[in-house]
Amino acid sequence: MKIGVIGGGQLGRMLALAGTPLGQQFAFLDPAPDACAQALGEHIRADYSDRDHLRQLADEVDVVTFEFESVPADTVAFLSQFVPVYPNAESLRIARDRWFEKSMFQELGIPTPEFADIQSQENLDLAVKRIGLPAVMKTRTLGYDGKGQKVLRTPEDVHGAFAELGNVPCLLEGFVPFTGEVSLIAVRAQDSQTRFYPLVHNTHDQGILRLSVASSAHPMQALAEDYASRVLDKLGYVGVLAFEFFEIDGGLKANEIAPRVHNSGHWTIEGAECSQFENHLRAIAGLPLGSTAKVGESAMLNFIGAVPPVAEVAAIDDCHVHHYGKAFKAGRKVGHATLRCADSATLQARIADVQALIDRH
Repeated sequence: MKIGVIGGGQLGRMLALAGTPLGQQFAFLDPAPDACAQALGEHIRADYSDRDHLRQLADEVDVVTFEFESVPADTVAFLSQFVPVYPNAESLRIARDRWFEKSMFQELGIPTPEFADIQSQENLDLAVKRIGLPAVMKTRTLGYDGKGQKVLRTPEDVHGAFAELGNVPCLLEGFVPFTGEVSLIAVRAQDSQTRFYPLVHNTHDQGILRLSVASSAHPMQALAEDYASRVLDKLGYVGVLAFEFFEIDGGLKANEIAPRVHNSGHWTIEGAECSQFENHLRAIAGLPLGSTAKVGESAMLNFIGAVPPVAEVAAIDDCHVHHYGKAFKAGRKVGHATLRCADSATLQARIADVQALIDRH
């Protein structure tokens, strides 16, 4: 089977690494000349809205998926005329727009921070009066890793904020005094079978994920699975979906979903019986889903801007290096380390070892 992937970044690269043992081949459509997945399959260099090259991709492959939600929903709808595409266009349309996403959560009875649609500075001024400060303003589409958002703490922050974010449609969210940030990686097959990985504790810095630690017997695992199941069934979803939550008052509030394999699930490559990447491919290819059970205690640390010397990372016990082959650039995810240990105490010690190495470089 040949899989088409819209996007040729590290997620596409890791999908291909997981699919090769399954006998799958890959073609990546990506406009970048140095797309890091290109070493693992055919690289169709074209814009995501280039219909001639999209049709070429559709003619060459058996199924199409995508590695990030900035892909236009129209692209997925167009491809769906010629080849199966998972997740579907509706899932992408909802997930890439924060207003549609939050409105769906509300419809499904999933708690969220208070929110408002912002189309102008006047809208923002009125919404701040209703929701209060502090609050977070985010562009409705295309924001990620801390981009396209602004924390509003004082009335001075509100003044001119709509123009500061580009005079584009935005969402205002009430600030949530959360005790933690967690994410759930779920996978749903074509026959609706659904499996979940353990909840993951996430640590962010300047909007960028730095550390993910897989939990054991998290008290809100069942609640997170219930909320995710509502979304998966509503969308008729096929593939891996990540659901990010705020922990608050003994419960969960929805932050956002990502309709794809996700950074907070990278630990599953070494830390689960079947990784999120393999399970995504199993789902979209119509294969039985693999086990999502943990193997030991696991964590993932991102390399942002640069990868420490590989020999030094590899010298740390229980550590697995993932270098994406991307040019180093400030604020860019260029690799990660996965840890898999026998117990939690050892895991915490290894996290400190890797973090010290990151800090030195």
